[in-house]
Amino acid sequence: MTAGAAPARAATASPVVALWRFTRPHTIIGTTLSVLGLYVLAAEQAAAPPLYDLGCTLLAAWCVNVFIVGVNQLTDVGIDRINKPFLPLASGELTVAAARWIVAGCAVVPVALGLTQGALETGAVVAGLAVGAAYSLPPVRLKRFPLLASLCITGVRAVVVNLGVALHFTGGSVPPGVWALTLFVVPFAFAIAVLKDVPDAEGDRRFRISTFTVRLGGRRVLRMGLGALVIAYGGMAVLGPVLLDDAQPVVLAVTHLAVLGVLLRAARAADPADPEAFTRFYMTVWKAFFLEYALVPLAFVV
Repeated sequence: MTAGAAPARAATASPVVALWRFTRPHTIIGTTLSVLGLYVLAAEQAAAPPLYDLGCTLLAAWCVNVFIVGVNQLTDVGIDRINKPFLPLASGELTVAAARWIVAGCAVVPVALGLTQGALETGAVVAGLAVGAAYSLPPVRLKRFPLLASLCITGVRAVVVNLGVALHFTGGSVPPGVWALTLFVVPFAFAIAVLKDVPDAEGDRRFRISTFTVRLGGRRVLRMGLGALVIAYGGMAVLGPVLLDDAQPVVLAVTHLAVLGVLLRAARAADPADPEAFTRFYMTVWKAFFLEYALVPLAFVV
């Protein structure tokens, strides 16, 4: 991007499009499917929660999601101008002042919703906001430390979302399918956490963000991520049919082995030295994450 590209783009940008891109749409889609999948699993165990409850939970989850990615963009404008110049703050499509108002609103709304929905949802909301703030904001800024950064992402996706939302929907119990999803998402979220930094090595290195990629190199991080994905899918394919009595075993095993095969095949074209090619693979990993919240509920519904 040239020096004059950002102002020109900012002048013609649609505010709605800029806002949508500020939310990091792939994370919003992942959050939406997570909540919907957990709703289905909760309904399989007990009476389905009211749709109003589902709507409030979705809105709270979206706001927490936007708060986390928004704070990260506000604190990383300089890095994003190198790594992700297409993001609305880095490109100038969205002002810092507007982004701060959006982030502030996305902190207040889910807490207010949580207070109307009960202690379980309030606790999940506060935990998500706290981890997101600690990940990006100084003086803590956990993203500087690769292991803690990966644990933040894993904790939110695997524990706060899965267990927090499920406990809220069921009123205090965790269905077996949700436990399986939680165990699956622990290595999967770790894979997302380490793979997301591979295309961003240049900016992270320049701003002294010591990611696993900066420390170990893109190739080794790719192998780490693939190892975590093999653990997640292999575990669900092998242990899921044995431990989940109410799930259809063939559906669990075949679908998870098939998705793992697709990911391993896609990884062959993922060159850590080519940010665009690697980003395509990374987005394929996110699509597999989306799909997981359909595959596990499907196995129980069948």
